Amino acid sequence: MSVVIIGGNECMVCQYEKICKQYGYKCKVFAKERSGFKKKLGNPDLMVLFTNTVSHKMVNSAVTEAKRNNIRLARAHSSSAAALISVLENHVEKE
Repeated sequence: MSVVIIGGNECMVCQYEKICKQYGYKCKVFAKERSGFKKKLGNPDLMVLFTNTVSHKMVNSAVTEAKRNNIRLARAHSSSAAALISVLENHVEKE
């Protein structure tokens, strides 16, 4: 199982990865917009968008890729650890 996190705080990247690992997920975090985003995205089981800390352009790009590749998409306004835990718990329940 894999998760891609888009947005969030750069200083929280290690915490995001640690939380995902506790739930048994491999994790990629894109805290900033970088070139080659679409190529590095891969084919995750879940894509998490922290909408408060990401540009509108990157949100549109991520949503387009999620639709194109049939990836489940979860949005959270806050980029806190609690918000990520909530999203992951909801994802685990739906499986």
